[in-house]
Amino acid sequence: MPEMSEIALPSVTTAQDDLWVFGYGSLMWRPGFEFEERVPARLVGEHRALCVYSFVHRGTPEKPGLVLGLDRGGACRGIAFRVAEKNRTEVVAYLREREQVTSVYREVMRSVWLENDARQRVSALAYVVDRGHVQYAGRLSLAEQHRHVIQGHGQSGANRDYVTATVKAIEAEGFRDTPLHQLAMMLHGDAHSLHAAGRDEDRESR
Repeated sequence: MPEMSEIALPSVTTAQDDLWVFGYGSLMWRPGFEFEERVPARLVGEHRALCVYSFVHRGTPEKPGLVLGLDRGGACRGIAFRVAEKNRTEVVAYLREREQVTSVYREVMRSVWLENDARQRVSALAYVVDRGHVQYAGRLSLAEQHRHVIQGHGQSGANRDYVTATVKAIEAEGFRDTPLHQLAMMLHGDAHSLHAAGRDEDRESR
């Protein structure tokens, strides 16, 4: 029998209570849906990783970008959003349209620990990477991540903007994600070098 946490049931949309949604990437800074409460939270058993090749939002099949997924092992700090029961069906439909364009994620319910005064555990909707999907990138080196992020540009914009916005959202919550911060520093260095090169070109053209 499958574990309860692995079951993605129709009850996600039909349950008669509020829905919690766990955000760990762009949902942290652009949820895009109405919610009643926003609470820092921690999920144990998976970690945040740039492990998904982006063919739509931040890249193309010819020049894939990289976006975040929850991959097995470790833990992940993020945001839990409480959605009112009356908005449950609408929000799930929105999330499926946004997250499941190419079905690279598995829609699951996960236990998350809210980092509020009550410190309670709740069951939250989360999107975990499907390791069997063609877009699963696995564990890439920092150099490989950098190469994909620099080239990535899709329907939602530049891949580098996605990474930097996520890092800013993480910092706003008062913690760090070391691999993402290392990549963000490399991207910042790229921007600084391009800016300096532009100034040199301006001088030469005068």
